[in-house]
Amino acid sequence: MGDADAPDEAQRRAFAYLSAVAEPPAASLIGLVAAIGPEEAAAAVRARSVPAGHSAALAATEARVGGADVEQTLAVCDRIGARVVTPLDDEWPAWALSILDRASTASRGGAPLALWVRGPGSLSALGDAAVALVGSRAATSYGEYVATQFASGLAGQGRAVVSGGAYGIDGAAHRGALAAGGLTAAVLACGIDRDYPSGHARLLQEIAATGLIVSEYAPGTAAAKYRFLTRNRLVAALSGAVVVVEAGRRSGAANTAAWATRLGRPLGAVPGAVTSATSVGTHAMITDGAATLVADVDAAASLVAPDGADARGRAPSRPTDELPPDQFRVVESLPAYDAISIDEIAFVSGIATGAVRRALAALDVGGLVEEDRGRWRLRR
Repeated sequence: MGDADAPDEAQRRAFAYLSAVAEPPAASLIGLVAAIGPEEAAAAVRARSVPAGHSAALAATEARVGGADVEQTLAVCDRIGARVVTPLDDEWPAWALSILDRASTASRGGAPLALWVRGPGSLSALGDAAVALVGSRAATSYGEYVATQFASGLAGQGRAVVSGGAYGIDGAAHRGALAAGGLTAAVLACGIDRDYPSGHARLLQEIAATGLIVSEYAPGTAAAKYRFLTRNRLVAALSGAVVVVEAGRRSGAANTAAWATRLGRPLGAVPGAVTSATSVGTHAMITDGAATLVADVDAAASLVAPDGADARGRAPSRPTDELPPDQFRVVESLPAYDAISIDEIAFVSGIATGAVRRALAALDVGGLVEEDRGRWRLRR
């Protein structure tokens, strides 16, 4: 949406209040806002009087309506440099989140009412340009190494790395992206003012300094098991693809993978040792055909860019990309594993023998071809 549609302070405060007064996902409040607007919806909830057909909004807010303090909530945001992002904001990832409102997924938890965000990054940088790397908290050294390398490689391609801020694979993914100077987003199952897990307080601060910490839970909300399951749908929705690095037979990563499948997001899984309990889940995903086997960074990136383009829309560069036309045709005329004569190259390429000689000389200097007893081949 354009600047003219950006929420004013009253609308932003209304979204903040509604977000704090109901447990996400709050489909009934989203419906009320759509019907009468955010300020009117907040006033109706406070007054406990809503239009006909929206009584579910009263039930959803009954437990907290007397205790929600929007002034205190926004003061916390000011203190930690956070903000509430609403569907009226330019950075709202409308396209990425709209998939949560499909009939097949809305009943399980539709799009969020609003998102609480900490950090200088923009939510608009997520979606198709991002890859989620998730996995076991009790990760092996192999799993953490793979997650770090994948995250670093994806960041080098200009892709954001999304994960959940947890121990194990999540933490390794965030660190890999940070080390490569890339954008990483931690989607939390608690308020953005909470360092959860506490052992990742410093890591979360580093993410907040350059990337994004995201939650649909208002500041002050504690982490809870059911909130992780609710959170996982956002990890999948805010990413162009999900890659599970390690997962046990039953794990939160498997739940995120299930959300990726429901949302139609490409799903990849990394193979591990057949003796590793932390790879049982990924092997099952691959065996069942639910996930594509992912063995390197390029395979992970191809889930969101099958044509090989990076997040900036650029295809990977090759040594031959900038060659003059004659040199390019000569290179393309050479077989992959054999050497051929100049006359054969001239015949295949359709270029005169003299021009072929000049092209080969330049390609030899450039390190792309080599001569072998009067015959030419690609340099190995």
